[in-house]
Amino acid sequence: MAEHGKAKRGIPPKSDFNAWYPAIVEIAELVDKRYPIKGMDVWRPYGWKAMRCIDNLTHAEMERTDHEEVRFPLLIPESLLEKENRLVSLLKRAREEGVDPSELRDEEEEAGFKKEVYWVKHAGETDLDVPMFLRPTSETAMYTMFPLWIRSHADLPLKTYQIVNTFRYETKQTRSFIRVREIHFFEAHTAHVDEACASRQIEEDLEIVGRLMQSMSLPVIISKRPVWDTFPGAWYTIAIDVIMPNGRTLQVASCHHYKDQWAKAFDMTYQNDEGETQYCHQTTYGMSERLLGAVVGMHGDDNGLIFPPSIAPIQVVIMPVAAHKNPDVLTTVESVSETLRQSGFRVKVDSRDLRPGQKYWDWEIKGVPLRLEIGPRDVENGNAFAARRTGGKEPIPLDDISNSVQQQLSLIGDELSNRSHSHVIHCVNRLNSLDQEIVDGQIYEIAFDGTDADAELLEKTTGLAMLGEALTPYETEQVCIITGKPTTRKQHIARMY
Repeated sequence: MAEHGKAKRGIPPKSDFNAWYPAIVEIAELVDKRYPIKGMDVWRPYGWKAMRCIDNLTHAEMERTDHEEVRFPLLIPESLLEKENRLVSLLKRAREEGVDPSELRDEEEEAGFKKEVYWVKHAGETDLDVPMFLRPTSETAMYTMFPLWIRSHADLPLKTYQIVNTFRYETKQTRSFIRVREIHFFEAHTAHVDEACASRQIEEDLEIVGRLMQSMSLPVIISKRPVWDTFPGAWYTIAIDVIMPNGRTLQVASCHHYKDQWAKAFDMTYQNDEGETQYCHQTTYGMSERLLGAVVGMHGDDNGLIFPPSIAPIQVVIMPVAAHKNPDVLTTVESVSETLRQSGFRVKVDSRDLRPGQKYWDWEIKGVPLRLEIGPRDVENGNAFAARRTGGKEPIPLDDISNSVQQQLSLIGDELSNRSHSHVIHCVNRLNSLDQEIVDGQIYEIAFDGTDADAELLEKTTGLAMLGEALTPYETEQVCIITGKPTTRKQHIARMY
């Protein structure tokens, strides 16, 4: 076991990730975990601003791609959960038996979210005739309404999204942002005329994912999940996993292609050009507050957080230095602050009566990307002294402050991207044989084209889980690690959160 250094300003060393992570989310004032319901943290202002910055990026992508925002109720009647359970059970059985779902009888079984939901069975002192539950996700709620909105092909594609809280009774150990019971959740639900149109939507979703992950400098592996790890209600699932600093993967997003399976269950049809009734084909795309957990885990260091500029609650903190020696210092600070705000930057002026060192530590812990110091000499020279959270200091001109700050933030973003790229190179290695030593903290790329039984053997032998098939195959045939047969299918195995 690796040795860990001493805690710094109350922060355990990041090399001890299991101690560092829960400590930093509270020390940096992202959440408070002392609320008297386990797994339901209280968002503190700084953490909520960070999450809202991520949401704003998501909103912008949805608007760019012609999705429309909706807002569905929190409560869902029990009858809709039973309907979902029957559908999911049917699809699961069809998949296991290798037959078309239409060949099986619709029988209710324990499936879906039934064991994970929070129930509402009373209103005041009155027992409800129809019990309700808090949404774990919104398929059933939305698909009850979609048939009322869709009449003809002119109503398609229907592209909707919402950002809401969902609730799941998580029984495993909770961890802020990563595994919680009240989840800040984004979900997009779409309906299309046919399978091909729905498949194009999945391609658009992946393009959106790529843009978002790049803006946050997150290293990801995108995989088509193996059949046994695909949501039973989906034809296939594509998962987006962030490579965390300890070599584990964290699923932060997923896309599901439903074909027309849910449409048949909810009678979601339209009239085509010939007046024929057709079932819609559907997709979903979901992300959660795990994105913030991934940012915290990936970019932070022994001194605190490091926010990518795109989602930093405060992008620039301005600190007046020795303002008592020259009244022009505060005047210049306020002028610079206003100029930057007018240019769209998120700015904070720290004029607290504290020693500079204490201020530096505070903003370092909170991961503010750029610190500007302005003192009497800086005013005389027409400069501000810029210190990047990723390292590096230099004077920048006051007369072109907005462009100079943008250049500094770009340098920070580039540095975080470079670090992420290096992390992937360090963590992801090729596994050519089951005799090869499995090193903790490593993710392995493999050539694999075996059966479910072969996959089970692989997982038991390595102690790792299959993430699924990479969307980009090998250019030339490789030898399958289990069967020895030639294949171009590239897969990854890892320890997962």
